[in-house]
Amino acid sequence: MKIAILGTRGVPNYYGGFEQFAEFFSVYLVEKGHEVYCYNSHNHPFQEKSFNGVNILHINDPEHKLGTFGQFIYDYNCILDSRKRNFDIILQLGYTSNSIWFFLLPKKPIIITNMDGLEWKRTKYSKPVQQFLKFAERLAAKSSDYLVSDSIGIEKFLKEKYKKDSTYIAYGADPFSTPNEATLLEYKLEKENYNMIMARFEPENNLDMVLEGVALSNDKTTILVIGKHETKYGEYLKNKFKNNTNIKFLGGIYNLEHLNNLRYFSKLYFHGHSVGGTNPSLLEAMASKALVIAHGNDFNKGILKNNSHYFINSTEVKNILETVKKNDNLQLIENNYQAIIKEFNWEKINDQYLQLFEQCLSKGKKSNNK
Repeated sequence: MKIAILGTRGVPNYYGGFEQFAEFFSVYLVEKGHEVYCYNSHNHPFQEKSFNGVNILHINDPEHKLGTFGQFIYDYNCILDSRKRNFDIILQLGYTSNSIWFFLLPKKPIIITNMDGLEWKRTKYSKPVQQFLKFAERLAAKSSDYLVSDSIGIEKFLKEKYKKDSTYIAYGADPFSTPNEATLLEYKLEKENYNMIMARFEPENNLDMVLEGVALSNDKTTILVIGKHETKYGEYLKNKFKNNTNIKFLGGIYNLEHLNNLRYFSKLYFHGHSVGGTNPSLLEAMASKALVIAHGNDFNKGILKNNSHYFINSTEVKNILETVKKNDNLQLIENNYQAIIKEFNWEKINDQYLQLFEQCLSKGKKSNNK
């Protein structure tokens, strides 16, 4: 098959979950003998034309000049380019800024869209933007040939809201089995003598709630805050907690080996995400044998089940910091690790996507856009 992947900033991953998936899945497809093209922003750090056999198409992306509106131009440019490539399948990762151009998509390829989370629920967006995202979500649901949902909750939502079937495929993670304590020396850390939280600096990821709990707590263990903080919200948080010397803003870290070791040797790993489906960083924390302390919403509980301590406010974060010990929760850690091996491993996830592609190709362009 000749396959295109649209909707990300590109591979290898320097940004987030969709980029991580695109990197792993595109290379997997190449290894299975398929011809794969991944669309990259023209200013992506990786400037080669090929990545592990994946063809890289660098497309003009004015987001750095125009802000969010630039994403629409980037997606527009990607879709125009796809019209001349004769693809069999186009996989769209997300719908936020590409769905409005659906009428420009080439007619021959089958359009498969991963519908991401409920983007319109993100509090960083104004009311008009949230209304637009609902509109974009509807366009994507109606115009795609086939839909993918990355959580049972999203699958249920698409069925109830749009009367559309989707294929549930979660994200994956690789079980981490080679910890190296030497990594901690680079960050001047001692094993199980620090906590951490890793997320984009957006309100619905509840960094503020977790850090408020840290500030309230009598436990003064250092907490590492990992994520790009050069944003308005990031500046707000850094200023709010500037007097809390045990809160360390490290910025974005994209070295997966470093992240795995930081998670593995952490005391408590906080996961504050509250919007969306199966979050990649949550699976990676489970795969790294971290003790996950998660925001108590249905998306997180659908993955972690009873194998986490949950919080819904800063007071509960404070109490967890003061009472929960890693050594008392080794069975929870092992249960999550086994879930990665049995249910959320990349080989299984990639194979499910490939099987879906083969089934869609045999069925043709018919089902989900009527």
